[in-house]
Amino acid sequence: MSKLVLYTNPQSRGRIAHWMMEELGEPYEIVWLDYATSMQAPEYLAINPMGKVPAITHGTAIVTETAAICAYLADQYPEKQLIPSNIQDRAAYFRWLFFAAGPLEQAVTVKSQNWLVTPEQEVFLGFGNYQKTTHALAIALKASAYIAGEHFSAADVYVGSHLAWGMLFKTIEEKPVFKDYVQRLHARPAYAKALQINEEYLRTQTV
Repeated sequence: MSKLVLYTNPQSRGRIAHWMMEELGEPYEIVWLDYATSMQAPEYLAINPMGKVPAITHGTAIVTETAAICAYLADQYPEKQLIPSNIQDRAAYFRWLFFAAGPLEQAVTVKSQNWLVTPEQEVFLGFGNYQKTTHALAIALKASAYIAGEHFSAADVYVGSHLAWGMLFKTIEEKPVFKDYVQRLHARPAYAKALQINEEYLRTQTV
């Protein structure tokens, strides 16, 4: 088996990839990076020239971008059943995974920065506007227990993390369907394990 290595920081999107690692249940190594130093060091820039986390290496393969990490790991370990096998759920899996990476993140960023999007500008933007984006996601989550049907998948790791962070920082409205969905996801043992590892590491840095 090729070695899995996660490059991360506990105060970053690396927590999403970390949760995915725990859902995978495979051995992996953690490399903790600091924003000002090791994340900008030549060794890490050779992995991700952006100097950002998370990233993973899987043997000689390198994957950056959190949605890509989730999709890659689910694809590489199909026996873990983190990518749907039937075509309808798999279509929803790809649809909403990349919806969260594109329109949802764009909409939340624009809202958090208080950037005004006029009705005339909406046609040029992939997310249209914040209200349309969150409404579309709410409709999808009302249809089934998880974002791609009745079974948990890697798409839930990514979509659920965005919703949880958005509601925590008040950049996403706390719709009941969002709150119920996130609560269901946060009850998973893999989420709790990743959370514990990150919080314990943070405590060691503040002592």
